[in-house]
Order: sequence, then C-alpha cells, then structure tokens
Amino acid sequence: MKHAAHILLVDDDPSLLKLLGMRLESRGYRVTTADNGRQALESLEQTRPDLVLSDLRMDEMDGMALFQQLQKRVPGLPVIILTAHGSIPDAVSATRQGVFSFLTKPVDRDELFAAIDDALTQTPGPSVEADDAWRSAIITRSPHMERVLEQARMVAGSDVSVLVTGASGSGKELLASAIHQASSRAGKPFIAINCGALPEQLLESELFGHAKGAFTGAISQHEGLFQAADGGTLFLDEIGDMPLPLQVKLLRVLQDHQVRPLGSTTSIPIDVRIISATHRDLDKAMAEGDFREDLYYRLNVVNLRLPPLKERAEDVPLLAKHLVTQAAARHKPFVKGFSSEALNLLASSAWPGNVRQLVNVVEQCVALTSSPIIPEALVSQALAAEENALPSFNDARAGFERSYLIKVLKITEGNVTQAARIAGRNRTDFYKLLGRHSLEPGSFKPGADTEELSQA
Repeated sequence: MKHAAHILLVDDDPSLLKLLGMRLESRGYRVTTADNGRQALESLEQTRPDLVLSDLRMDEMDGMALFQQLQKRVPGLPVIILTAHGSIPDAVSATRQGVFSFLTKPVDRDELFAAIDDALTQTPGPSVEADDAWRSAIITRSPHMERVLEQARMVAGSDVSVLVTGASGSGKELLASAIHQASSRAGKPFIAINCGALPEQLLESELFGHAKGAFTGAISQHEGLFQAADGGTLFLDEIGDMPLPLQVKLLRVLQDHQVRPLGSTTSIPIDVRIISATHRDLDKAMAEGDFREDLYYRLNVVNLRLPPLKERAEDVPLLAKHLVTQAAARHKPFVKGFSSEALNLLASSAWPGNVRQLVNVVEQCVALTSSPIIPEALVSQALAAEENALPSFNDARAGFERSYLIKVLKITEGNVTQAARIAGRNRTDFYKLLGRHSLEPGSFKPGADTEELSQA
C-alpha cells in the first residue's frame, strides 16, 4: 500500500459516507469526502487524490458520469465504483471504459481494501512533473495563470534570477514561494522582504547584516537576510523602491556571490537564489535614473508577469470559496459559503486591489454574517467598505508627494530652482519627481489654466 495514500470518497448517503470514511482512515488512508459528483469535482480543484471511490447511483451526477469527468481532468486517476444494484453487464461496461474496479454493496471490507491496494499498486505514483504540491497555495483555473505557472515550473529547476511583475496584491510573493518549492532549494529557507517598507539604513542592515558598533544603536552583530537565506531563496519584493546606494551594493553581491556586513572588513560567501518583484515600470525608472540598468539585467533574466484579478475573472468564485472555507474555520464554523447571487457579484467586480482585496472582502463577510450562506447584500456592503478604506502605504505616499509638489509649484509659480530649494532637493532630483507625477512646471506660471492648478 502507498503510505498515507489520499482517497476521495463520494456517496450521497451521509451514514455510509461516514462509515466508509472511518474504515478507510483506520486503515491509514487520508480521506476527503464529497456527497455528490459536483462537490467531488470542486474538491479536485483544491487537491488531487491518489484514488476515487464513488457510489454509482447518485442524484444530479451518477458515478459513471463523475468517472468520465475525472478522466477528462485527471487522466489515469484510478476510480472504484460501488453499487447496490450491481450486475455483470454494468461491471463489464464500466471496466471497458476504464473504471479500475466495480464492487457490489454491501462490500466486503477485505475485498474493498484488496481492490484499493491493487489500484494503488498498479497505478504509478505522480511523477515529479505531475506533482502539484509546489503550487498548492495558488488557487486557479485560469488558462492565463496556468501558462505563468508552467513557465515558473520550467525556470524553477535552474538558478536563474526571476523578476515577477504585476499589480499590487496580485500574488507575487506566492508565485516566488512556489518557484522556491519547485526548485532543488525547497529544503532550505525562503525569506521575503519588502524593499519599499523600510528606511535605507534599516533595509541595508536587514539585507546585508552589520557588525557591532557599525552605527549608533548597533550594540551587537546582526546576521543579514542574505546569510539567513544561504542555500535557499531570497525574495526582494518592491525592488523598484530600493534606494540607489543599496542597488550598487546588491549588484556587487550578485556579481561576487559574497556579502560584506555594514561596518565589517570581511566578506562572507553566500549561495542564494534571487527572485524579485515590482509593480513599478522599471523601464521608466531606468530612463529617469532611479534604477540601475546593470542591476535590472542581473535581476530580469526571466520575467514572469502575473495577471491582475480582472484578467482571471473565472478564478474569483474559486478563490472566494477557498477563502471563505479558511475564514470560517478560523472564526465561524457554521458559515458554509456564498449565495449564487453573492458569487455573481464577486465575479463581476473590478478588483483594483486584486487578490489581496478579495481576501479582505471575504474576511469582512465572514465576520459580519449571521447566516450559513453569505447573502449578496453583505458582499455589496463589504465591497463599498473596501472602496472607502485607507489606501496602501505606497499609494498614500505617492498621493502626498503629488499634492506636495503641486503646492510648492503653486507657491513658486512654476520656478523649479526655488521649488527644489524649498523641497530640499537638487534640480535633477526635483525634475525626476515632477516626471514621476506627470507635472509640468510651465502649468504653474502666472496666467496658466490647467487642471493641475485646481489640485492640491
């Protein structure tokens, strides 16, 4: 018998489902149950069993119809059919179509276990290529996402640097973690850091480490994340926000495969695979001098673009069902899911915040619902609350920058030299800031009449 083989058990008789489940678990199998064919196919989207054991006579979708669907989705998955109305013609027909075994109820326990053992023994286990454990955290049925995941699987086997691009909240860290899990480094650390969330000196210390006394407050030696991730993968999120001085130091680490902690005179060899991510346009950042071209080509050996949620709308109901199950398990076990109207509303929403926004909406719905099935009105309320929620830190910072620049340009009537002096920036940096926010100094000259003048 395969160790801890996973069996999907399908029967519309709750008592028989429970009894068979207990029998199989007592034998050491891992069991997932479904009380109809549709539910069985849905569970298949979450995890893949080693064998399916199904009743023949069920409402909506009988055992043979389920088997035909299973063959389309997972060719070669062994299926055993149980029936209280067994006959030789039925059994012959089923086995000709590819059903592994056809057993008549009440099934003898030893006969059932023998059939299961035979099926698991004669069916080869999943090959490395077919094993989906590496991507189990990514819930999708989108052809677009499947193409991205196929590319991710292909690059995982090598040590090339990968740049993941995509909108905020689209799941860049999840994809980076999946690449790590599919690689030969899976047994070593996967460490993530957001390069835009820390001030420059703290980010430098976190990445590269520091020696005792390297700066005020450095009362002891600190091992950086490059050392902590040795042998594994370091995920540099929002790499486009990394300050230029640290970009130089990062480039040196990638070239030399060694890191020198802040304040140290000794370099330490490291073996780390780099996966980075950004929502920024790095081509534009390079043109503006905010991102080093040589570092860009070191990081962007392979580029994987994650689609926003609106480009994979077919995933919204799937993700929502998965997320509501998780949230309910943590907070309210009586919650079973969304109404069909609620799911339709979720699927038709724009999701500017992508998967992260969907997570928030589902969490709100579970927190506020008093019924097992979440109604459409509650989803509508949660979506409205999300629209009025605080912006992300990066969005808030960008909004403040733009508002500040407009005010300074208004005060100086478009005089860049004076405006840069007030802002405490040199003219070159100030022009870059204006370019980033598409602001034209001439628009603020006396007599100019543009939309910028009305914004503050």
